[in-house]
Amino acid sequence: MSFSKMVVLITGGSAGIGATTAELFAKECATVAIVGRNEVNLNKVAKCCESFGVPSLAIKADIATDEAAQVIVKKTIDKFGKLDVLVNNAGILREAALESDNFLKIFDEVMNVNIRGAARLTYYAAPHIIKTKGNIINISSIAGLCTQRPKNIAYRTSKAALNHFSRSVALELAPHGVRVNSICPGPTHTGLFDGLAVTADDLKSKAALNRVLETSEIANMILYLASDKAKGITGSNFLIDNGVLLMYK
Repeated sequence: MSFSKMVVLITGGSAGIGATTAELFAKECATVAIVGRNEVNLNKVAKCCESFGVPSLAIKADIATDEAAQVIVKKTIDKFGKLDVLVNNAGILREAALESDNFLKIFDEVMNVNIRGAARLTYYAAPHIIKTKGNIINISSIAGLCTQRPKNIAYRTSKAALNHFSRSVALELAPHGVRVNSICPGPTHTGLFDGLAVTADDLKSKAALNRVLETSEIANMILYLASDKAKGITGSNFLIDNGVLLMYK
């Protein structure tokens, strides 16, 4: 796959799935704009991308605000002149039981980033992606497809909403030749579990294949969906979970 002369914007690009995806796109000759809150890590990822001989842009921003979303898209267009692929990867995981005093605070915080953040970026990026007949890939989660873990209402709800948002946007943008898809990873070795009582490895035994995903596995699926090899795929949701859902059916 080659993405030569294509511009890719990736949120949550300073680590984990986002960083791996940015580097893989750069390796395949794409120009990459990466967004994140950790400036040091962002610059490291940008430098790695540039080592493949392609331009990159590191944008320190928090997608939790409308203003930031506008700035992100504007900086990308000002720098590169167009946008072909948007990867809405940024997300947060916070836990709070329904009965806890901070439930509504946590719920609003998670929804504001995980679903409204993706909606913000999609809204501001869509006119540019329509021009290039590009595509959008939203990184959801297996959590949007099941309800096995308690105290996780906000995260699960946000990811279920992101799945349906993806399908709805796919239908609306299809007449413009724009494709929109989502990916639901199972437990993956990322920093998403930082600060929680459970780690990705703790969930290994929950998978039929008895393993945890690596970020490269998700990144490879993202690149496939962004490529012409997937030109007939839109409004679809791809589950990559090592068979976790099989264990609950």
